[in-house]
Amino acid sequence: MIYNDDELLQLDYIDKLRKLIYEKEQKLGRKLTCQVTTFGCQMNARDSEKILGILKSVGFEEKIDEADDADFVIYNTCTVRDNANQRVYGRLGALKSHKKKNKEMKIALCGCMMQEPSVIEKIKKSYPFVDLVFGTHNIFSFPELLLRTYVENKQVIEIWDSTDKVVERLPVARKYKFKSGVNIMFGCNNFCTYCIVPYVRGRERSRRHEEIIEEIKRLADDGVKEVMLLGQNVNSYGNNLDNEVSFPELLKMVEEVEGIERIRFMTSHPKDLSDELIEVMANSKKICKHIHLPLQSGSTEVLRRMNRRYTKEQYLALVEKIRKAMPDISITTDIIVGFPGETYEDVLETIDVIKKAKYDNAFTFIYSKRTDTPAASMPDQVPLEDVKKHFDMVLSTVQEMAKERTARFENRVVRVLCEEINEQDDSYLDGRMSSNTVVHFKGDSSMIGSFVNVKLTKCHGFYYDGDVVD
Repeated sequence: MIYNDDELLQLDYIDKLRKLIYEKEQKLGRKLTCQVTTFGCQMNARDSEKILGILKSVGFEEKIDEADDADFVIYNTCTVRDNANQRVYGRLGALKSHKKKNKEMKIALCGCMMQEPSVIEKIKKSYPFVDLVFGTHNIFSFPELLLRTYVENKQVIEIWDSTDKVVERLPVARKYKFKSGVNIMFGCNNFCTYCIVPYVRGRERSRRHEEIIEEIKRLADDGVKEVMLLGQNVNSYGNNLDNEVSFPELLKMVEEVEGIERIRFMTSHPKDLSDELIEVMANSKKICKHIHLPLQSGSTEVLRRMNRRYTKEQYLALVEKIRKAMPDISITTDIIVGFPGETYEDVLETIDVIKKAKYDNAFTFIYSKRTDTPAASMPDQVPLEDVKKHFDMVLSTVQEMAKERTARFENRVVRVLCEEINEQDDSYLDGRMSSNTVVHFKGDSSMIGSFVNVKLTKCHGFYYDGDVVD
């Protein structure tokens, strides 16, 4: 493996940290423990795997429980909605008492929330006991920042406004042995008026396809059977690079990697979804028959104010085109209720799209005002009483249509990837179909990571019960 200069520098810091942590272990007579807590999206989850991988590589032992009393506690934050911010502040209050009891304890914050200047000022003022703060652009420099935290023994805050660096070859501790996320790009250029992501994640930066394929081959050699290609808008992959392949071409390259049996991707912006992508998906034996296609609103006027750059009619035409090529495909979506100026009639337009698109599932959210986004200062903010009423209307329609749509699989035998022990009953496993639908079935831990055929016996709306068959 050939490392770039940034990677070599951080690997050197990892070596220095390893010695420092070992000395602390000898002094304390025990291993140092760590906890990594993730808020937010799949890209944050992947970042957390990198953070945990670095912590483990320098000698920390992961603490699995949720007591937040490890020697090193880090929150990888999300700021898409305000309630995510409030959850972090609430948990920080509890950490203060833990730190008083454990003099070795270090507390760190990273992720999207840390890119907001108002958040940094609040941390300095109200949470001075936090030891380390960094953002989304310099997550790769975590080894250097962690070493500084221990050596300088004072609060370290380092936030970058932007970066053109792509540093991916550092230690990773995957949650699952058999599946993995793979970052193919970072940032977003779309500037939807409600969204803070372009401001905290920066402009789009794609990785070279050679690096991506190399990483996926290493994952396959390590037993990974399913990969999830990650980006804020995977359909615009490669646009910022000269002579780079398109996203559909990248998918075909991934399909050729021996050992990879399933390919997923997230997220796909409707305005950029090409006929080529639909064709590649339809002809593929490995790409899962599931696509997440955020709608946000069914009203063309609301979509215009959101800067989504498609109309209701264009979105429905795209759904029809996808279903014509892949009749059995599962389509999921995101919907925002209560965007500034949204009327009852606009909500009815959204409900109309839900009924026509027939989603397998939808993540439905109440609009959350994010500081410094254009929507935050728009007139006609919708009264909360109306928002809640409209939200209930949309959610009930989503649930009704999803149950009807998902039920089409009942009594079929499908291929399922066994993922984990069921939390409610340890005699059952949870697995996932190509459609991304969860299935519960009898099984034991020896089956985890393998594919089995399951007859789907009962649909519960968003998931199934089933029986393993030969």
